[in-house]
Amino acid sequence: MYINGSFITTNQKLSVTNPFSNEKVYEVEFGSEKHVKEAIYAATAAFQSWSKKNAHERCNYLSEIAKAMKSKKEYLAEVITKEMGKTINDSRGEVQSAIDYFQWFSEEGKRTYGDTIPSSNDTKRIMVIKKPVGVVGAITPWNFPLSMIARKVAPALAAGCTVVLKPASKAPQSAIELCKIFDSIKVPKGVLNIVIANSSVVSELFMESEDIRKITFTGSTSVGKKLLGDAAKTVKQVSMELGGHAPFIVFDDADIDEAVEGLIQTKFRCSGQMCTATNRVFVQSSIIEMFSEKLVSSVEKLIIGDGLNEETKVGPLVDQQALEKVEQQVRDAVDKGAAVLTGGGKLADAEYSKGNFFAPTVLKDINEDMRIYEEETFGPIAPIISFENEEELLSRVNNTRYGLASYLYTNDLSRTLRLMEGMDYGMVGVNDSLPFTVQAPFGGVKESGMGKEGGYQGINEYLEETMVSIRMKVN
Repeated sequence: MYINGSFITTNQKLSVTNPFSNEKVYEVEFGSEKHVKEAIYAATAAFQSWSKKNAHERCNYLSEIAKAMKSKKEYLAEVITKEMGKTINDSRGEVQSAIDYFQWFSEEGKRTYGDTIPSSNDTKRIMVIKKPVGVVGAITPWNFPLSMIARKVAPALAAGCTVVLKPASKAPQSAIELCKIFDSIKVPKGVLNIVIANSSVVSELFMESEDIRKITFTGSTSVGKKLLGDAAKTVKQVSMELGGHAPFIVFDDADIDEAVEGLIQTKFRCSGQMCTATNRVFVQSSIIEMFSEKLVSSVEKLIIGDGLNEETKVGPLVDQQALEKVEQQVRDAVDKGAAVLTGGGKLADAEYSKGNFFAPTVLKDINEDMRIYEEETFGPIAPIISFENEEELLSRVNNTRYGLASYLYTNDLSRTLRLMEGMDYGMVGVNDSLPFTVQAPFGGVKESGMGKEGGYQGINEYLEETMVSIRMKVN
């Protein structure tokens, strides 16, 4: 842990295992209620001076962080792969994303403009100024253990806030490595603090604290709802990036090969363990056979194995619990009439026996009674669903409590415009399976969350507005 500019040693340790081998790769300090309170106190004290630094001073630190991360890019990528299992190429992409967020907000922090408002009274002048909201409690997930931190910490610090971060216990080493970078470039003490402790203890103390004025969370919808309820007790500001149930839609006028390639990227990257990963594949009935054949052919060519192997395209799931959930979803679908076109179960070969491997799977004949149709799937499963026309499709894709990412493949511009406006999702990728970028807002609607990360919108989540009315003396 890293509190008030110092690395903390404790009597209790937390072991981090590599999902490929289920062997220990890291051992980190595990804290208690005492450490969480110390971190909140340190962040509160540091806020007084950090928030008073001018924007250029704060942003210069962010720029230095980005440079230091760039110099350690390969090492940071290996840390990510070892602690959560994704392929080394995916990890490199994640590190670059984290670098981009620090670099972006090192510039965007200089542009938190206020407003002047025309007054209806000749003797008054009205202004709106923006100020940092205060101490931020940040809770991040294991599936993107570095970039999710960057998406929260970079804009918070640029805005003038200080942070107490609780990284995921399954993958905390990336956060520790980031703290080493903060320490090496001498970011002022208490600006970023990291606590690794029992999740319920941390969240309870975050919510009870009157010093923490903002909560930013990425994780499951169920936990997000609990945090939202608890935040009401002290009326904290909140940003929530929660679960997803992304539809991937292919119309008969689409480029089929391009759509298959896009689905491979958004379904099997990170072994499907992304909130933006495709969960339901809607294919127009006239092309469903052709699409299915091409998809199966591509899926069966994917190389499965150790994420540190440069050739690997699909790594293990994060733990046995994740493996069991995927198994249950597939079993339920098959029991209710789904057909397995490829994959369908755990990999039992000797080379996979120690890891949490599930075969990349394609299912067809999916219906609405199946769990996989309703539940978010954090695994390499592509369930194909047939549809006839646009009207039917829109009703089905919107019939979910989630609304994060969605993907649409068509070459009909009018259809694109109708659907991008009609789909209840915070993000739509049109013939684009990787639409997410640092300069654009990331976030969902409905039970997929509230607030945005990235773009100029991302820093506004850490600012509050103060209206100032000045009455002038009349000569």
